Amino acid sequence: MLYNYHTHTKRCKHAEGKDRKYVEQAIKAGLKTLGFSDHAPYLFPNTDYYSTYRMEVDELHDYARSIRALQKEYAKEIEILCGFELEYYPEFHEKEMEFLNQVKPDYLIMGQHFIGNELSLLYAPRQTEDKMLEAYVSQVLEGLATGHFLYLAHPDLPGYRFSKEAVEREYTRLCEGAKNLNVPLEINLLGIRENRPYPNRKFFEIAARVGNSVILGVDAHDPQNLRDGYAENLAQNMINDLGLNLIEEKLI
Repeated sequence: MLYNYHTHTKRCKHAEGKDRKYVEQAIKAGLKTLGFSDHAPYLFPNTDYYSTYRMEVDELHDYARSIRALQKEYAKEIEILCGFELEYYPEFHEKEMEFLNQVKPDYLIMGQHFIGNELSLLYAPRQTEDKMLEAYVSQVLEGLATGHFLYLAHPDLPGYRFSKEAVEREYTRLCEGAKNLNVPLEINLLGIRENRPYPNRKFFEIAARVGNSVILGVDAHDPQNLRDGYAENLAQNMINDLGLNLIEEKLI
């Protein structure tokens, strides 16, 4: 693995380690590109709500300054990119993009953790689980169609809770939509490291059948994660077994 675009920092409140340590570990691991993509601060108008798993709004410029400084300092050893992991919330997206563009990010990856948004989710009427998957896929495809996202992180995040029929139908719809938009799908190494229910094999069986391109994402929350050959080897085994089209060159 030579290129990783999924790296967090301690600003998101659930990662650890100094920014510099991530760079040093990436160099030791032999990476050619290290993309930082911490959870973007989000502007929620007319509310006191703020999440506990993303950087604060007033940390935006500090984050960008830190990554850009490392970008210059280590330019001869490794390419460093400054990006964000971002949810797509339709009613807030335009203003959010204006806000993030203050620091001119190199890229965004979509990491959709909520249906609707974090505010509406708190008061959303109860839905059947299959309907939730349908809503998730529709929102993701709408977001990808904006053209703002480099790839879709952990696309199979919610897929283990639903009926077999819904998984087949909705993840086929997601995979076909992503392929039509030329958006790669991530095989998330954090899920492997922590034995989470993703990467979901059934999802990637569908992706193999549809012909999607896939990319490995370390989803690093600790500098040591960047030297985790075990998770990478398991992901590679699944890729080989299913015949997935792995992107091994630079994305940007």
